[in-house]
Amino acid sequence: MKILSGLILFFYTLIFLTIGGFLVAVSLNLVGQEMIIETVAAIYSTLNVRLILGLSGILFVFISIMVVQLTMGKIRREKTIAFENPDGQVTIALSAIEDFIKRAMKNLPEVKELRPNVKASKKGIRIINRVTLFSDVNIPETTEKIQNMVKTRVQDMLGVEEPIDIRVHVVKIVHKEEAPKDHKKDDKPAQYRGSIEYGSY
Repeated sequence: MKILSGLILFFYTLIFLTIGGFLVAVSLNLVGQEMIIETVAAIYSTLNVRLILGLSGILFVFISIMVVQLTMGKIRREKTIAFENPDGQVTIALSAIEDFIKRAMKNLPEVKELRPNVKASKKGIRIINRVTLFSDVNIPETTEKIQNMVKTRVQDMLGVEEPIDIRVHVVKIVHKEEAPKDHKKDDKPAQYRGSIEYGSY
């Protein structure tokens, strides 16, 4: 796969360098109009040259399709975590892990808001947490608590021993909103005004 990616990168670099150099030469008038006309006429008049150009065009189209497929496959792999079970492969979307972390940290009293961003690579899993903390908390202790809780929950959920890098980025510190005080109610009992009629039922 690495060899194929290297060859594709080489071909793309060569093609763009050739096209770019030709356009620069034309703009600087280094390539005359007569030379271009003669080259095009020679191409049209020679069957072998047309065949070579046609095959080259097909090759370039094929390479472009492969590049798109490799790129899309890489993007899909980066958005999921896969592991093997005895009955087959299991993939977990990174967005599902992010939602799980949000729910797990929702009731943490020191945190007003937490937005995780999970990234997976061959080196392991990296989780970047953007948090909004309340102003009355100890930031070093709270961030360490968040790191330990996130790491423990994710490891227990995934059941894997891959290295997990937990990072915390405090984006805002806010004051905790005080609950509105209840107005004192009148302790006097309600008085009934009017006459009461008694009757037989």
